[in-house]
Amino acid sequence: MSTPAQSVQASPRLHSLPLVTLYLTERCNSRCVTCDYWRTGRTDMSLDSVTRLLPSLAQLRTRLVLISGGEPLIHPEWAEIAQALRAGGLQLWLLTSGLSLAKHARRVAQLFNSVTVSLDGTDRATYAAIRGLDAFDNVCAGIQACAAAGARVGVRVTVQRSNYEQLPRFVSLARELGAREVSFLAVDVANPHAFGRSDDFTSNLALRVEDLPVLEQILCVMERDLADCFQSGFIAESPRKLRQLHQYFAAVCGAATAYPPVRCNAPEFSAVIGVKGDVQPCFFISGPAGARVAGDIDSVLNSDSMLELRRSIRAGARDECTRCVCSLYREPKDLEDLLLR
Repeated sequence: MSTPAQSVQASPRLHSLPLVTLYLTERCNSRCVTCDYWRTGRTDMSLDSVTRLLPSLAQLRTRLVLISGGEPLIHPEWAEIAQALRAGGLQLWLLTSGLSLAKHARRVAQLFNSVTVSLDGTDRATYAAIRGLDAFDNVCAGIQACAAAGARVGVRVTVQRSNYEQLPRFVSLARELGAREVSFLAVDVANPHAFGRSDDFTSNLALRVEDLPVLEQILCVMERDLADCFQSGFIAESPRKLRQLHQYFAAVCGAATAYPPVRCNAPEFSAVIGVKGDVQPCFFISGPAGARVAGDIDSVLNSDSMLELRRSIRAGARDECTRCVCSLYREPKDLEDLLLR
């Protein structure tokens, strides 16, 4: 039987790191109900600290860097950082709220191989209720401008009680805006420490028992009426994977005994580096105390404490993995697909 996290290599040491996520800033210009970065974020990663990472990234044969935050585009040196990474031979992927995208669309298209925009409503009211700002039209304009400038733009939807009935409309809206794909992710209500949340995080964001039959019907309709979008990959998830939304929310509200099965080996080929240099094996699991990089990533990745943490993840000993909404699995032969074409 496979464990929740499976290794892509026999050695517990990491000799390569194809994918790295960099948090450029903890600050954000959204006001999302799912996140506390906008309340507490103060720190930016400096251009100098990114430059110091480049030799280690080359040594570890890193191919792709996901630029995230907070909101990366409010970092005063985001473009200079992107230029430095590109000069190091790296492909870049931007994860953004899209609030500043219309303003920077041409530069973003020049610097990033792929752009993913968070869009959690298909109308102004829903968007404002979830994201905390009346910025729906602005974000849509940014997606259109970025796509028109030649960027590979995807739309990411965090599915929750306020927007789950709009799932089919998200697909048509993404097409109208010129996006190349749309993906769906359940709102994470099982991890109190994600998204900069404080310890007293509580949530009414998840679907309730009475919502589950409605979601089931919506998923059936999508599978029937949007078969071409699944087949072409415009909807990033397969119908089977999309149905895991139902099982996840059923588990959250107690209508199911188990969360969807998780198959993930992200800590075996990727890492997350925070604005202060803190290294995590993945987005949802914090690194060991003192796991902070100044330049040499290898020594942190292969420290005794990090090796032990990855061992526990591979063994299925972490509760975060059982409840994960964002698992990522790659076979060794598929790691080339991490490159964005």
